[in-house]
Amino acid sequence: MPEAELQHHSVFMSTIAADLVQTSIASASGQRTPRRPCLDTYKKEQARKSLKNLYRTTAFYGIYGTVILVLSLRSSHPLIGSVFYLVGLVSYTFIEYLTHRWLFHYQFEDKPGLNHYLHRIFDSVHNGHHANPLDGDHISGRLKDLLPLFVVAAPLSFVAPTYTLPVMLAGNVQGYVITEWIHHCMHFYRFRDPYFRYARRHHFYHHSPRGVHRGFGVTNGFWDIIFRTRYPREVRWALHQRPQNKRRTGAREHESQTI
Repeated sequence: MPEAELQHHSVFMSTIAADLVQTSIASASGQRTPRRPCLDTYKKEQARKSLKNLYRTTAFYGIYGTVILVLSLRSSHPLIGSVFYLVGLVSYTFIEYLTHRWLFHYQFEDKPGLNHYLHRIFDSVHNGHHANPLDGDHISGRLKDLLPLFVVAAPLSFVAPTYTLPVMLAGNVQGYVITEWIHHCMHFYRFRDPYFRYARRHHFYHHSPRGVHRGFGVTNGFWDIIFRTRYPREVRWALHQRPQNKRRTGAREHESQTI
């Protein structure tokens, strides 16, 4: 097989790595390789675990963000408040990239003090997620993970009017909730819309050995372009263009058969 074709093949194999993780778990424990129904059952169990964390996080930050947004819209400057909220919502994609690249993929020493907290939040959780992409305990952010930072940032934001920093922080936490839901859905569901297909392939390749040091954007690849951590051109083609070409070819063949 030519080298280019071999690389394309490895790209597609990496995108289904998460669906095969249960096989490796069974092998490590000396069990026989499970059949597909066992994998489906395992995924459903882990999805329920992930949703428990996700519901708590969504309720807490969602209610806070909504309350602050309503207060901002009822202030004397609702338009300014709307702009700050949107800035906070969109800017979370940048926060998402920064934390994923320089916190989640940085190994903190497990020693007393701040390092222990950072190690527990970032290293243990994210390392576990990469070790088993279907582990429901390591997919969705737990409410307590960011709570210490939030209880400091939220009161400090009120040094400014509600329609500025507080509502921008509200947009940030709503962006966090949206990102967590998208990440959960990537690992447990197969939506058919173009965006989800793109994001799922992009993220799953990050879970492969070749992609782990690139593709840090979860919901989009914009900041990977800015910071030059996007996948090489041949990988992007194999992930996104090649499947589209296959679908177009399949559609044309289907049309020719029905004529």
